[in-house]
Amino acid sequence: MPTYNPPLRDMQFVLHEVLKVSDDFKQIPKHADIDADTINAVLEEGGKFAAEVAFPLNISGDAEGCKIDQTTHAVTTPKGFKEAYKQYIEGGWAALGCAPEFGGQGLPYVVNGSFYEMLNSANQAWTMYPGLTHGAYAALEAHGTPEQQATYLPKMTTGEWTGSMCLTEPHCGTDLGLMRTKAEPQADGTYRITGNKIFISAGEHDMTDNIIHLVLARLPDAPPGIKGVSLFIVPKVLVNKDGSLGERNGIYCGGLEHKMGIHGNATCQMVLDNAVGTMVGQPNKGMQGMFVMMNAARLGVGNQSLGLTEVAYQNALAYAKDRIQMRSLTGPKAKDKPADPIIVHPDVRKMLLTAKAYAEGGRALQAYCSMLLEKEHNHPDEKVRNDSGEMLAMLTPIAKAFLTDNGHIATNACMQVFGGHGFIKEWGMEQFVRDNRINMIYEGTNTIQSLDLLGRKILGNNGATLKKFGKLVGALVAEEGVNEKMAEFINPIAVLGEQMTKFTTEIGFKGFQNPDEVGAAAVDYLRVAGHLVFGYFFARMAQVALRQIAAGNTDPFYVAKLQTARFYFAKLFPETATLMRTARAGSKVLMDTDAVFA
Repeated sequence: MPTYNPPLRDMQFVLHEVLKVSDDFKQIPKHADIDADTINAVLEEGGKFAAEVAFPLNISGDAEGCKIDQTTHAVTTPKGFKEAYKQYIEGGWAALGCAPEFGGQGLPYVVNGSFYEMLNSANQAWTMYPGLTHGAYAALEAHGTPEQQATYLPKMTTGEWTGSMCLTEPHCGTDLGLMRTKAEPQADGTYRITGNKIFISAGEHDMTDNIIHLVLARLPDAPPGIKGVSLFIVPKVLVNKDGSLGERNGIYCGGLEHKMGIHGNATCQMVLDNAVGTMVGQPNKGMQGMFVMMNAARLGVGNQSLGLTEVAYQNALAYAKDRIQMRSLTGPKAKDKPADPIIVHPDVRKMLLTAKAYAEGGRALQAYCSMLLEKEHNHPDEKVRNDSGEMLAMLTPIAKAFLTDNGHIATNACMQVFGGHGFIKEWGMEQFVRDNRINMIYEGTNTIQSLDLLGRKILGNNGATLKKFGKLVGALVAEEGVNEKMAEFINPIAVLGEQMTKFTTEIGFKGFQNPDEVGAAAVDYLRVAGHLVFGYFFARMAQVALRQIAAGNTDPFYVAKLQTARFYFAKLFPETATLMRTARAGSKVLMDTDAVFA
């Protein structure tokens, strides 16, 4: 059976020693009193909930899955899920990052994000039920009317009601301009909505009395394509003017998807049969509200893979220390045993270090993105708000795609550490692999994220935002460039930072002549950009560790951090050279292949 220990020490290191979030909070009036002790106390209790309540249900929830009553369309979640959710809302965890005016605790995004990392390690399938509510909440907070906010947000804040996002249809996934769901206006200002949605996570369940669906649909006179999509609130149960629940609405689960992983989460085929909805925002402007949900969800999906990377690493490390097989190539290490623990073997260490490095780099990026989100929404300086939003927009596809791709690499590596036992259900490793696989697909596949990064976020503004990130790298290089102890961490990012300008310009020029060149290079380009970002944060983490050691701190944590950083730069970061070469290989070898597919 797997185990899980919340990585509180590393979270504290990233938040307080590397990013120094409390200093930023002092510049944000609503968070000026938030200090390290407050953050640590919340995360310590959150870690207990994750490890003691959510984690024990992970394997059993996967084995049992969800069930649907085809007569009533009611969906039952695995045993213990409903009770765990009750503890979640009674503990106030649902309200952690929500606004006080709706009953929330108003804590910073980075605190909620760190809590959710632990929940994702513990039980991704269960965590998706409350997690999706945050996206729906954010969309209504940004685009809902005061009446809509007063009706729905207090209950979503407490967790009494959950939320879902209903986008995908059988014939269209990312290409939402193809959707067919119809919304007919009514005399009372509501709309009657009819259509079918698929792959709707947490679309129906037994954990709350109501589910607030945000649904994309078309008005009768809507223009074609994405410009003709509107956003609607479609509650599972209609809400009376006094806030009480009324009649059952015409939206229900027509079936559950049979999936590779996340079995404990209800992935629903949703039927809208003359359902009553109210519009969010303006007609034909639905994507504005939906993108609020989608961007929040993309960061959340990256966080899911971060959580799975961490828990897979912890269990693979424990197994590698315990499992004895063969002798070390340099001679016996456990002379009192018939064989050595497999952790003595170089490639086992490589697999473990890969997972550890991807977890620690991902944690730093996630926390940084959360702080950018905080500044974008709440910083008093308009320039800081705008700059933070711009940087976050560029980093979001990296956080989604790079972290989930790395999660795939890491969970598979950790399963490999177990050998044949990793392929057996009782150890829990194969579930981490299966659960992670969807993260590379939903909320926009990783190819879509790569096209968004290269085509829109970088080439779309002639690399202006990339240059701003390059200045962060340049400032660190200038600060530590003459420090010999930092050379192994600084030199690689200095070189790649210089290469990125030429690399980007070259891809952009070829793409101007033939757009397929962007499509052919995008996935490789995103991984190069991801390594530049990770390299920057690993250099900053190494900087802190070296300074602590120089000051006489004997905590082995800092030595371990340096060793992980050295491994990352020596064994993982060099992937960038291959990626730039394959990206430059162009589209011809992909597109001039009709004979292959004839």
